[in-house]
Amino acid sequence: MSVKIRLRRVGAKKAPFYRIVVADSRFPRDGRFIEEIGYYNPLTEPSVVKVDADKAKAWIANGAQPTDTVKTLFKKNGVL
Repeated sequence: MSVKIRLRRVGAKKAPFYRIVVADSRFPRDGRFIEEIGYYNPLTEPSVVKVDADKAKAWIANGAQPTDTVKTLFKKNGVL
């Protein structure tokens, strides 16, 4: 089982809002997930990112791979 930390879109049409979740890589983007560890709102200025850093670091230590976008968000917020 490959576990990924990725974005899950939950916003309305043309109004994206994302939750940062830990999910099995075989499940669809907005499908089943293991745990929610934060959210990302790109529409506000500046964009809002809230992440539970302790949970994110614990999942990465256990082998979860963040996607490229999530990795960039983590670096901007000092999680990685």
